[in-house]
Amino acid sequence: MRRILILSLFLLTSIAAASFVFAQSAQNPRGTASTAPVRPALPDVRPAVLTPPYIIQPNDVLEIFVWKEEKLTRKVFVRPDGRISFPLIQDLTAAGLSTGELKQRIEDSLKQYIEVPNVTVILEAIQSYRIYVTGKVAKPGVYGSEKQINILQAIAMSGGFLEFADPSNIVVIRTNGDDSSRFVFNYNDVLKAKNFNANMLLKSGDVVVVP
Repeated sequence: MRRILILSLFLLTSIAAASFVFAQSAQNPRGTASTAPVRPALPDVRPAVLTPPYIIQPNDVLEIFVWKEEKLTRKVFVRPDGRISFPLIQDLTAAGLSTGELKQRIEDSLKQYIEVPNVTVILEAIQSYRIYVTGKVAKPGVYGSEKQINILQAIAMSGGFLEFADPSNIVVIRTNGDDSSRFVFNYNDVLKAKNFNANMLLKSGDVVVVP
């Protein structure tokens, strides 16, 4: 009787051990426990495309704030010669500078009158910005804007292409003094996202030619 009891306990223990091994094998088919933590997939982070700062032009309107100096805070007009008139400083060149660069120049000039000047320059209105669209578009002409626009926006403003236009060979002509630059823009490639960076911001005076 005692031998039968011992044999029964041995069989029960063997069955329990076999069940445990089978359960572990089902959880880990290779037979080894995985201790490495599961790492979440990293998001696809692409570097941002930096837009160059706007360069102040003649006829633009600026709002200049001087902290704690209400009498100096005002709107100023950039004259055709590229200069502005400002209290204490008198005439100061603004055209050709970004708002950040003009802020620094005003602060440097005010230091002889104010201990620690804190200036903010805001572009109130762009009145100098003009681009030209010509060629096979619905409404060729001169277009103004309060902010810079890109090539696709210029085409939209001009009413789009005529029937026999060649969107793959659009040309942007940029004049800088005596020098001229020529850029080829493929409208079809940009729509297919093949070269979206080609849709550049236009500078005042740029000419968009649609053949």
